[in-house]
Amino acid sequence: MATTWHFALSFGMLLMVSRSLSWASDDNKTETADTRQGTRSSGDHGSTSSSTAANEPDSGEGDGGHHGGGNLTTLPIVTWKWEHVTEPYLVALWILVCWLCKLIIEANHHVTKVIPESALLICFGFILGGIVLGADNVQTFRLSPTVFFFYLLPQIILDTGYSMPNKLFFGNLGGILVYAVVGTCWNAATLGLSLWGCDKGGAMGDLDIGLLQYLLFGSLIAAVDPVAVIAVFEQVHVNEVLFIMVFGESLLNDGVTVVLFNVFDAFVTLGGDKINAAEIIKGIVSFFVVAFGGSLVGFVFGIVISLLTRCTKNIQIIEAGFVFILGYLSYLTAEMLSLSSILSIVFCGICCQKYINANMDPNSVNTVRYAMKVFANGSETIIFVFLGISAIDRTIWVWNTGFILLTLFFILIYRIIGTFFLTWILNRYRLVPIGFIDQVIMSYGGLRGAVAYGLAVLLDENKIKEKNLMLSTTLIVVYFTVIIQGITMKPLVTWLNVKKASISERTLIEKVQNKVFDHMLVAIEDISGQIGHNYMRDKWNKFEEKWMKGILMKASVRDVQEPIFNVFHELNLKDAMSYVAEGERKGSWSLSATKLHSLTSIRSLVMDSQRSCLASWLTCQTNMIHCPAGEILCHQ
Repeated sequence: MATTWHFALSFGMLLMVSRSLSWASDDNKTETADTRQGTRSSGDHGSTSSSTAANEPDSGEGDGGHHGGGNLTTLPIVTWKWEHVTEPYLVALWILVCWLCKLIIEANHHVTKVIPESALLICFGFILGGIVLGADNVQTFRLSPTVFFFYLLPQIILDTGYSMPNKLFFGNLGGILVYAVVGTCWNAATLGLSLWGCDKGGAMGDLDIGLLQYLLFGSLIAAVDPVAVIAVFEQVHVNEVLFIMVFGESLLNDGVTVVLFNVFDAFVTLGGDKINAAEIIKGIVSFFVVAFGGSLVGFVFGIVISLLTRCTKNIQIIEAGFVFILGYLSYLTAEMLSLSSILSIVFCGICCQKYINANMDPNSVNTVRYAMKVFANGSETIIFVFLGISAIDRTIWVWNTGFILLTLFFILIYRIIGTFFLTWILNRYRLVPIGFIDQVIMSYGGLRGAVAYGLAVLLDENKIKEKNLMLSTTLIVVYFTVIIQGITMKPLVTWLNVKKASISERTLIEKVQNKVFDHMLVAIEDISGQIGHNYMRDKWNKFEEKWMKGILMKASVRDVQEPIFNVFHELNLKDAMSYVAEGERKGSWSLSATKLHSLTSIRSLVMDSQRSCLASWLTCQTNMIHCPAGEILCHQ
């Protein structure tokens, strides 16, 4: 704890120094301006030459302040130019402070086992915001929507899309879309209508908020935040199906929330008297156009990235940069076209990951993975710290007990109702239904975060007079869900005995058996005449094998992408290592060399006749009999 307080004291010193430097700069600017004004005033009563002399320092300052202003009488060795580097210096200083906060948190593992890292970062933000407020008597630093939506959020979403387990995601895509689209619309509509009804009943006092404004508030606060979900659920280690359902919902419903927000914001701008059936139909059409259009833009940019990485053999030093710049351009392009930028960058990362990992040099692939994690984790840290700092601002806080408590109550109760009702419908069509315990965790895992805060800040004060009340309520909801629900999530998971994720990597034989099981499910659906997601996945795999790999993947790597070849290759390497180790232990290299030669012959046989080998291997697996081509797999 002593180390923690030393770091906290150091943060305070850094902030005080930065503020004092800023004050000194402002005082110097004021003093210089006053001096110039006096010089100009006196020059008005003199000759023209004196007026020209008074203006000469101004022309000298245009060079970025390199000479510090004023007339030089001697050559300075060094000059103080704080105003020249103020903005980039403060940005770098705040990034350093936020990352030092994370360093402190990671050094106290006994604390992070109880309190989630995201909650601790917000608490650090409270402390830092209090230091700034005490030093300046006003909150000069806050998380602006521009910084959040254009510089911090894209890095996090690109990383989540690029590292998405595609098979698990698309295997549960139907349920994820139901929760993301229907569930988000349900949460937004029920919250807005319920608050409007309570307002009409007099439960919240005298508020100047109409029905459309309540629906606008419901749309911005209805979505589950992916940043908060990642921060909490990765520490809890729930099973992969539960994680992908909540995480996939949080990832896609951000795009849905932004679309709903824009639609209701346009309705508020039009006014209730101008909204008719035609405008409502336009809003519904706009919802789907924006969502699917953003996804299409991301898909196109993913294809472009894959095509470019086919041609980067001679520029490996910068080939990793194409992934970042084109991923970011997909986000900006969708924003420029008024489409869903979040969905665009999500599907850009999902669509390109397989092909760029195959096309690029292994060192470049590792560079992309680590750089994405650095940018995403750093942005996540900054977001949570500044969510805490933004709260220490007297100008935004408006308190209404009824409005705040009712918002918290309706968010929790409608999240539970919507999750259980939608799951009841989905379980009638799912092969493996979602259990009651998992539904409880999904209901309780509806964490709100910085997306809701960023949208609340974007509210127009001229159209919504109670903007500060909505902003204050949004902050309280974010703190309640991230801190209170985040802290109690792990004990709840333990108490309910929720199935945890497997931490051990699957063996090769398990991967092989999963492949066999996938093919069996496709065959069953084909024989029964039913078209399920296994059948559709098989059709997509065939289309991808026939067309997309030939276009998007280098010819030199297409051959080694065969699943059966990868399995044989990994098994050969594993056995070869064991034979070499055995030879070293026994001191006999002749035996190892003989076995390695036989192993190489088997591998060559497999490469020459993959299709017949696959058929023999399937026979071996299904009938459990000896077959030469599948001998190495049966041996495993």
